[in-house]
Amino acid sequence: MTKLTKINSILSCIFAAVIFSCNTSQNSPAKTSGNPFGKQVDSILSLMTVEEKIGQLNLPSSGDITTGQAKSSNIAKKIEEGKVGGLFNIKSAAKIRDVQKIAIEKSRLKIPLLFGMDVIHGYETTFPIPLGLSCSWDMEMIKKTAQMAAQEATADGINWTFSPMVDISRDPRWGRVSEGSGEDPYLGSEIAKAMVHGYQGDDLTKNNTMLACVKHFALYGAPEAGRDYNTVDMSKIRMYNEYLPPYQAAVDAGVGSVMASFNEIDGIPATGNKWLLTDLLRNHWGFNGFVVTDYTGIEEMVYHGVGDFQQVSAQALTAGVDMDMVSDGFLTTLKKSLDEGKISINDIDAAVKRILTAKFELGLFEDPYKYCDETRTKTEIFTKENRDFARKVASGSMVLLKNDNQLLPLKKSGTIALIGPLANNAVNMAGTWSVATKQDLSNPLLEGLKTVAGEGVHVLYAKGSNLDYDLAFEKRATMFGKTIPRDGRTDKQLLDEALAMASKSDVIVAALGESAEMSGESSSRTNLQIPQVQKDLLNALLKTGKPVVLVLFTGRPLAIVEENAKVPAILNVWFPGSEAGLAISDVLFGAVNPSGKLTATFPMNVGQVPIFYNHKNTGRPLGNNEGRFEKFKSNYLDVRNEPLYPFGYGLSYTTFDYSNLKLSATEMNVSGSIEASVDVTNSGNYDGKEVIQLYIRDVVGSVTRPVKELKGFQKVEIKKGETKTVTFKLTESDLKFYNSNLDFVSEPGMFQVFVGTDSNAKLMKEFELTK
Repeated sequence: MTKLTKINSILSCIFAAVIFSCNTSQNSPAKTSGNPFGKQVDSILSLMTVEEKIGQLNLPSSGDITTGQAKSSNIAKKIEEGKVGGLFNIKSAAKIRDVQKIAIEKSRLKIPLLFGMDVIHGYETTFPIPLGLSCSWDMEMIKKTAQMAAQEATADGINWTFSPMVDISRDPRWGRVSEGSGEDPYLGSEIAKAMVHGYQGDDLTKNNTMLACVKHFALYGAPEAGRDYNTVDMSKIRMYNEYLPPYQAAVDAGVGSVMASFNEIDGIPATGNKWLLTDLLRNHWGFNGFVVTDYTGIEEMVYHGVGDFQQVSAQALTAGVDMDMVSDGFLTTLKKSLDEGKISINDIDAAVKRILTAKFELGLFEDPYKYCDETRTKTEIFTKENRDFARKVASGSMVLLKNDNQLLPLKKSGTIALIGPLANNAVNMAGTWSVATKQDLSNPLLEGLKTVAGEGVHVLYAKGSNLDYDLAFEKRATMFGKTIPRDGRTDKQLLDEALAMASKSDVIVAALGESAEMSGESSSRTNLQIPQVQKDLLNALLKTGKPVVLVLFTGRPLAIVEENAKVPAILNVWFPGSEAGLAISDVLFGAVNPSGKLTATFPMNVGQVPIFYNHKNTGRPLGNNEGRFEKFKSNYLDVRNEPLYPFGYGLSYTTFDYSNLKLSATEMNVSGSIEASVDVTNSGNYDGKEVIQLYIRDVVGSVTRPVKELKGFQKVEIKKGETKTVTFKLTESDLKFYNSNLDFVSEPGMFQVFVGTDSNAKLMKEFELTK
């Protein structure tokens, strides 16, 4: 017998017997309605013991299992007993086949397992960190990165990814800002849809698509003080208008699973919040997939102070959680809670049905080994084609922050001094949450620079400094194998070597910033500056009088006021992924004209945080346009209100001029639409891509409205000397918002339309919405 013929045969015999003595459930399960797999799910459910049902809700982390040793692993016995619904953190089709065989050949009902992994921004071929990827503003390219990640991951046995993360964040102190798409709900929603469609495709039964999991539901990106896992507290009106839209967009796109967040909402942890997981997610939004906790999310509810382990496990189940990641709360307490009447069998059955349905949707009951084809492993992972695409994606995500006197692009001649602790380090290039990446196979900047520059350029290299003066901090910032080996020489010796190299050069490229693990989970920072040892290195290089290009590695917006004032050219490369060195060099030498735009505001200093473009006005706004201090106005004594770089900002090697903004009408009724058009001219010397951005302002509302809201964007390629007319269409849905009753409405009145190169767009026209 091949594939699932064997299991089908076994199950058919069991179904035909209809022996309910096998089912120790206290009640017959309710029928599953509105589910194309409902009959199959109900048939299996009717044969399951309570223990087997609870087992389907258990998601332990196995750790990696050596091929051929699955049967002796500590998880094997639980699988045989039907006490595991899925596993994560196993990598390779061969290992996953070994483990799946235990479920298929040893467990009583032969129910296949789910296999999940944090496939966040690529698999072995790694793309820029999600924050960097969002700066491409290229939805088709972003979708394709998810498709390629799914292609590689499924070729290695994995059928479920814990991605996309769609948490809105306006606080760069929070380390996980690196994993999201920035501060804007509209852009975040578009990216959420693109990622879900990329992972899941149009048919989950195909062996190159996988189940997506939108996270972290909800509001995880707004922790107090920017400290990870901390309390979140916000009004419902802010929640609905600013933080919930990307999650809802993912649900509307058909995401198969949702992960509950660590934080509390209205005083109740998300993992046990029935309003969030049932009333809002399922009943209001119509989500019909399954909900999984985050790592130990149930256990952590005890520390929140809402009950003991049995209580919080029951609360999570009845709130709407279907699968318990790692805590073992469901596995060890639900039977007792059932016996004591604290939960019902219907609560358990509802969760089991959703897990079984997902397995049917993935085609695992037809072929539990569909993702275990080792020929795919050899031919579809980390291929040249995939790496070439990753190189293109990386270069399209970089943001040119400054370029005085057209220092960039560099000439392919003369001598370049490449200096900095991140200049020749492969393992940090993929950034945080790159668990499947072969870190040492990423290409560092030194290698890329030499390759792209060619024989006409002499490249000198010096490390220049360690990552930080503080060794203890450096150890915390270089975890998970992403080391930057500490140089045994003194700081002065490192600096002297760098200055000697700089003296021989025509231009200096300084590769500075954060290490990969200075952002990401549990990597919150109160200091948003480049580490002081690197600032000292940069200042010394500037004093040489040689032109300096700062290649900035970062997983978050940084406060680089000093660098912006002194350094003639700054290229923010984020953490670009597997092909980092080549992609950065493509941009430095002009093979690629940078076109990235910031999706998160860069502050002047940490005291401005949280800072974001779509804020609301106060009753005492500044009366000047320069952000200068005015007493008894909403401002600071020591710094202007404006950020260093606004949302949507990003330069090019060419220049784009905006003119002739037009609206097709000055009035629009609720059933109509208005078109806004603008002429964009490439007035510089290079062909380039520009992200044209459209913002609106609802001038008067029943509740206060933001000063601007992004409502459209287009990334357009424009040749030098060419003018293109770009058109946007606005309908009533673009003007809606949640009012104080949480009704989603539009209100008649005046609206302003702004179009430009970033959120400081100046071209403006007005129209009136009528009923």
